[in-house]
Amino acid sequence: MPNRYPAEQRERATRMALNRLEENGSAWAVAHALGPKLRVGPETLRKWVLQAQIDAGARAGTQQRGAGRDQAVEEGERRAA
Repeated sequence: MPNRYPAEQRERATRMALNRLEENGSAWAVAHALGPKLRVGPETLRKWVLQAQIDAGARAGTQQRGAGRDQAVEEGERRAA
């Protein structure tokens, strides 16, 4: 399934939401306040924010493939195994 949102829009919306997170206190509140203004579904934006926090190490969870690691290193590890 192709991505509905361009990568640039996702990055910008996530960055804006993370900046507002301190004001609003929760990813849900930020997503519902900011999502419609950016023409992004609130739940989609909330998930992007949570994943960005995980990738940054600020929240427990599974990082996206390649986040924080060089993809070439991962590829080399797979070939070695």
